[in-house]
Amino acid sequence: MTAADAPDLERATLDKAASENFPVAPFFLPKDWRDDLMAVYGFARLVDDIGDGDLAPGGADARVLGVSATEAEDRLVLLDAFETDLRRVFDGTPRHPLLRRLQPTVRRRGLTPEPFLGLIAANRQDQLVTRYETYDDLLAYCELSANPVGRLVLGVTGTSTPERIRLSDAICTALQIVEHLQDVAEDLGRDRVYLPAEDMKRFHVRETDLARKTAGASVRALVAYEAQRAGDLLNEGAPLVGSVHGRLKLLLAGFVAGGRAVIRAIAAAEYDVLPGPPKPGKVQLLREAGVILRGEG
Repeated sequence: MTAADAPDLERATLDKAASENFPVAPFFLPKDWRDDLMAVYGFARLVDDIGDGDLAPGGADARVLGVSATEAEDRLVLLDAFETDLRRVFDGTPRHPLLRRLQPTVRRRGLTPEPFLGLIAANRQDQLVTRYETYDDLLAYCELSANPVGRLVLGVTGTSTPERIRLSDAICTALQIVEHLQDVAEDLGRDRVYLPAEDMKRFHVRETDLARKTAGASVRALVAYEAQRAGDLLNEGAPLVGSVHGRLKLLLAGFVAGGRAVIRAIAAAEYDVLPGPPKPGKVQLLREAGVILRGEG
């Protein structure tokens, strides 16, 4: 890796924060929290980019991880190399600049390897499992792909307790399901379907129905059903907001509000997610956040 590669690798990943559904490290948080949350985000974004094959062109990430040019397109090889480098965060000096940025956060906040390893395992699973038979199977995937993020937020802010972790897991799983509903068409293009097969059968939905430009009645009914499940999970986790105070309360309210606003946007699109991901406006997001902060929902 050249000296110029390091800032470019960081920038290419962290610039994606602006396009995320949910704010990563909003301005109102203390600077040390923002810095540490962005370090965690950099890790999560990069591992997803590896798993999705969305790394910046040129192979710089592979080179810095010690992966040869002949194996640079093999996502499982890259994920294995990334896991090896992650372990250096805890017992040595990592190679990748985003992991070097993460190391002070890990030490300062006393973070453990488990949530980071979970996110890598989720992306490894994406290479091997592209369909989910049951809702419980999907929940088990979310345990790896989503719930570690909430646990890391609690760890960075020093507010982790068993009950908060339980509530956070419900919120994060809901947000993951919501994102899957927004991205049905995009995921199918990657040969992945996150709608449980048992539910597709119940609503008489075939994969060919998901490939259409617009959703038929059966697909809309299925999406509405899964959106209701996500909404129920958000309601289950919402007491997490009231369990904390200050600016962290605003952040967590934003997460819950973001999920609810997306569900409303999906409903406003009459559950037709196939033309593209329905997205809420800022007014709807602020309205949802206000309701949560007033303790009305």
